[in-house]
Amino acid sequence: MVIIADCGSTKCDWLLVHGGRDQQLENTVGFSPFFHTTAEIEAILRTQLVPRLEPVSVLQIWFYGTGVHDVHRAEIIALALRAVFPNAQVDVEHDLLGAARATCKYSAGIACILGTGSNSCYYDGKNILDNVISLGWLLGDEGSGTHLGKALLRAWFYRELPFDLNTAFNAAHPEGPDVIKDKIYEKGANSYLASFTRFLSENLEHPFIQQLVADSLGAFLDHHVRKYSGHQQVPVHFVGSIAYHFRDVLAQCMDARKLRLGEVIRKPIYSLAEYHLHPID
Repeated sequence: MVIIADCGSTKCDWLLVHGGRDQQLENTVGFSPFFHTTAEIEAILRTQLVPRLEPVSVLQIWFYGTGVHDVHRAEIIALALRAVFPNAQVDVEHDLLGAARATCKYSAGIACILGTGSNSCYYDGKNILDNVISLGWLLGDEGSGTHLGKALLRAWFYRELPFDLNTAFNAAHPEGPDVIKDKIYEKGANSYLASFTRFLSENLEHPFIQQLVADSLGAFLDHHVRKYSGHQQVPVHFVGSIAYHFRDVLAQCMDARKLRLGEVIRKPIYSLAEYHLHPID
């Protein structure tokens, strides 16, 4: 058995491939080497993934994850995987490389992640050549679920939501401002903030929401995509739930900037399986 994994801050997809053909998709909570230790990651694997497979039968793992910015952070995850799957050859890479391989395949392009967080790179068909740095959810993550959630909450707290939206928001979140404000400062606040994108999606026809989403996606394109040399000459691809659910607004933002929209994929996991299991020589 081989495993291809795509791990974000909120959720991790594990595609179990039996005999090179039969595919079984499993999910666990997401994790990052910035916020989780090897022991914590190992505990997640043993409690949420191991009951669904036979660990000793796993011979190869290709893991793509958020926060895998260097060898040290890759090893935090690799150690946990090796402990749980003792017979597996383990390859841990940044989720940005996963996005590039899933969308660009073997061609040049710009690959972007718009999920709980955001990131981008220029890919030449084999390697990442350039990466406008992602500043994370506190300073950046434009276009992400966290960025959108912050924009919505800011408008709500500052009493800037139109009356009908304010009424709808209060009905959807009866817990009130004190509870929401407390959760913003708890561990995992980025994922909590991103959860408010459901309200945005449910009210996307409202002009205020459309503008809020367009401003956030536009900021991502301006601060990241348009900084790459030749950004108008290659397709710009996207993976992630935000890109997928708000793809119509994204397409409008792209068109306004004369950018070429490529693939928009909610989950890159199946494309990554195709990349690894059926490579082009």
